[in-house]
Amino acid sequence: MERPPEPRLPKPIQFLLIWYRTIPFLERCRRKLGNTFAVHSPPFGRLLYIADPADIKRVFTGDPALFHAGDANAFIMEPVLGKHSLLVLDEEEHMRERKMLLPHFHGEAVRRYAETMASVTAAEVDSWRVGQRVAMRPAMQRIGLEVILRAVIGVSDPVRLASLRRLLPRMSGLTPLIQAMWMWPWLGRFGPWKRYRRLLAETDAVLHEEIAARRADPSGDDILSLLVQTGSLSDEQLRDEVMTLLVAGHETTATALAWAFERLVRHPEALERARSGDDDYLDAVVKETLRVRPVVADVVRTVTSETEVGGYTVPAGTIVLPAVALVQRSESYDEPSAFRPERFLDGSAAPYTWIPFGGGVRRCIGAAFATLEMKTVLREVLARVELAPVRAGDEGTRVSGVMMLPDRAGEVLVAARRSVGDRQLVSAG
Repeated sequence: MERPPEPRLPKPIQFLLIWYRTIPFLERCRRKLGNTFAVHSPPFGRLLYIADPADIKRVFTGDPALFHAGDANAFIMEPVLGKHSLLVLDEEEHMRERKMLLPHFHGEAVRRYAETMASVTAAEVDSWRVGQRVAMRPAMQRIGLEVILRAVIGVSDPVRLASLRRLLPRMSGLTPLIQAMWMWPWLGRFGPWKRYRRLLAETDAVLHEEIAARRADPSGDDILSLLVQTGSLSDEQLRDEVMTLLVAGHETTATALAWAFERLVRHPEALERARSGDDDYLDAVVKETLRVRPVVADVVRTVTSETEVGGYTVPAGTIVLPAVALVQRSESYDEPSAFRPERFLDGSAAPYTWIPFGGGVRRCIGAAFATLEMKTVLREVLARVELAPVRAGDEGTRVSGVMMLPDRAGEVLVAARRSVGDRQLVSAG
């Protein structure tokens, strides 16, 4: 059986490069080895990357019984998200839960939360001072957390609200240090890993209190209340799905927004056009940001039996990674490294060349919610303040866990304050 090509580097070096220099390493591999290649990354072993749209289509549209995403995700995510999380389920279990959750994340259903997103953003931006340097990723995390607490969990009890505001930011970021505990569980008895386990237990206790309160009165219009109203989920299932929405939605959307502002302040014409608040252009900004600065470099599948992927026959258990960062910055796009939102006004991306939310039956159910939140936050911020870059050069990428972060947290300068006119919120309504 012919094996996919691999870089001629010692396995420990490949491990370090894939975890700490992810995108440059993958781009180097593609230049030297082509669109299908393997790298080594303990404890997973050989990872098969694919960057050809046709191969990605085959994986995304293939038999879900052959390409398991839940198995692939579970090793890293299940210890935090729980065994009932949509992200760690496969086949019938996944489809059953997905069909139950999806109506609450449909485009029409999520628009009811636009005013909450706008008011949370306005409160954050109104606290900024002219001349202040703002690290946008922490600022966007604060906004995202409040949106989660109000729109998703619907917390009203002041004690639980204060507890979750304190706990959730500390436990939602899955850093390599914490992820090491899932690889070597015995670490949980020591130091930072022991503290993290206590933190997770405390967070779970508060979430279960909130679930109990919602069962007593499920009349709210937040997503947790709507899920309780279905009557089909246990407390553990509700806890796991809330945790999934927090970890998979809160951190990723905050990072994407930080990149959006980092890109806009370095492209004045795009910034000025985005400030108009035109919905189509803001949608294009969101798409172009997610294309050129993807939050995650890849998505993951495990093949359950021997099959052909990328022109090679691979054995059962092989981990296959459709390479988001490679296909989105490939020659399928004119000037693939350039930030040009207009490309998404001129037409749609070629099939399977824009995949920030994955694809097929595993496409992220929170895509509409995340897109609405990004457009709402962008519109509200740009209407209220003038932003400028702190430094001329582009920010680099820092890898944290599975996410690609701006290495200076998307730092911008608040150059001036703008009037929003008679309407307090420009993004809602």
